[in-house]
Amino acid sequence: MKRTFLKAAIITILAMNWIGTVPAQAQPNLAGSAKVAATTLNVRSQPDAGSKVVGTLSNNTVVAISDEAYGWIKVKSGNMSGWVAGQYLIKQTGSTAANSSGKSGSVTTASGSSGNANVLVDSLYMRKGPGTEHTALGVLSQGDKLQVMERNQDWVKVKAANGLNGWVFGKYIGSQPAKTAAQQLGSSSKGLQGKVIVIDPGHGGNDNGVIGKKYASSEKTLNLKTSLYLADKLRSAGAQAILTRTSDKEKPELSKRVVISESKHADAFISIHYNSSPKPVSGTLTFYYSKTKDMPLARKIESRLDQSLELKSNGISFGDYHVLRENARPSALVELGFLSNAKDEGIVRTSAYQQKAAEAIVSGLKDYFNSM
Repeated sequence: MKRTFLKAAIITILAMNWIGTVPAQAQPNLAGSAKVAATTLNVRSQPDAGSKVVGTLSNNTVVAISDEAYGWIKVKSGNMSGWVAGQYLIKQTGSTAANSSGKSGSVTTASGSSGNANVLVDSLYMRKGPGTEHTALGVLSQGDKLQVMERNQDWVKVKAANGLNGWVFGKYIGSQPAKTAAQQLGSSSKGLQGKVIVIDPGHGGNDNGVIGKKYASSEKTLNLKTSLYLADKLRSAGAQAILTRTSDKEKPELSKRVVISESKHADAFISIHYNSSPKPVSGTLTFYYSKTKDMPLARKIESRLDQSLELKSNGISFGDYHVLRENARPSALVELGFLSNAKDEGIVRTSAYQQKAAEAIVSGLKDYFNSM
């Protein structure tokens, strides 16, 4: 990735302690139906990943939905009812739903509701409309109080205390400060089985990215080769791997890469790059944008890169990049070596290194999901 200088990596990270009790009221009631988007989905007794599993749902099962709490949805399928992680459901507006007897019936989804909520993450964009393609009106901070005005699938129209109103991503507001946003987005299952991982090979098309100093390696090609290795290893681990581009002729807009992440309800988004600097620096660097949404993922991946690769790790660092900043899913951008450094380039251009890097990222993703 082109850059005129490299910011020092963050070496010490303070753990965030959340203080408070869970209020009795959660999110406003829902009514309607949804389809299961995961391979299998655990149904739990309470809206909490630590609560008892009361059953499982298979892919494409249509369920009735009745309530929402902290990113969890209350569902009913036949005689089974309980709570599931909301990001693994696709709402079926105005479609048929499984009613309490397990048969189909006509259901209309509620178009809006009211109530109060707080911002759960350190920063949250408020937008003109329900989606990242809409203009940002401002940035909300963790703890800001909001009035809920309307809902549109994953997006919520809110009014802030200062009078500003607009749309925010619903997973990042609520009334439970006891869990991070990344934990709320996580599935109740461990490991990579059934997880959706969007892989973003940086650059592409007429944008080569960095050109290597000694061997004239093209960053866009290294990004894609590494991403293809990563996709294969993720699929072998039971995950669904989706690439934002699959050839060097493609160059998706940055906004399109984010849309793919959100439309696929990704459990994690990983952007693959190789670095450049006018200074004689070497090694890897892993970027995050949000401390609550992205940093836990970046830390797990960086730790595995540090353990597995012959190039040193420069740690993790804040990165104000579009694919991280505008992405509602847990995201990280990894720089896997400096093409401006002849030694680094000689190492990273080999398939052996790229496969090791892919394996390290897979291990980091496993660590991330297992920590939830």
